[in-house]
Amino acid sequence: MVMHSKNTPHTVGRLISRLSALPGIGPKTASRLAFYLLRAPHDESRMLGEAILNLKGDTQLCERCFNISDSGLCSICLDGERDQQRICVVEQPQDILALEHVGVYQGIYHVLHGAISPQDGITADSLKINELLNRLQSEDICEIILATNPTIEGDATAMYLQKLMVPTGMCITRLARGLPFGTEIEYADDVTLSRALAGRQEL
Repeated sequence: MVMHSKNTPHTVGRLISRLSALPGIGPKTASRLAFYLLRAPHDESRMLGEAILNLKGDTQLCERCFNISDSGLCSICLDGERDQQRICVVEQPQDILALEHVGVYQGIYHVLHGAISPQDGITADSLKINELLNRLQSEDICEIILATNPTIEGDATAMYLQKLMVPTGMCITRLARGLPFGTEIEYADDVTLSRALAGRQEL
């Protein structure tokens, strides 16, 4: 239910509808945001609009790890102080934000952009798995950390990756079960993520 009536001006009603379509924003929150922006200074509304437009126009995928980036390589891949021999494999770019917020992991990443889910039409070929395997051949990697979400799809993806990588003899670890099953990494708290990283186990 969208919180506006037939008497709501069309422009306001359209904004409420658009906001309520965003994840985590219900009709009441969408209505509050819309009326806040209506009362806000013109510059604030304009800067928000420009930020949304620039989000699509000025971002791209990192050529190496497929994280969100402003240029060819993301800031993490360009950081010479990071441990370039450890790759943490995650499902989505927002998982990197959660892990980086903890400040424990100092390696690099690889973003799959999803998890294997046949019922949703997502196969291994739909993900950045071949790109990961190419990195393992071309880069000097000593450890792969499988940090897919602790869900059925995440576990299936981790098992699939493990089978592909076992023949390489590379050290393969998985985040410890400090992460409760059925949740997603981006919603985990700092302590849980820290323990999961510190307690990862070799597969």
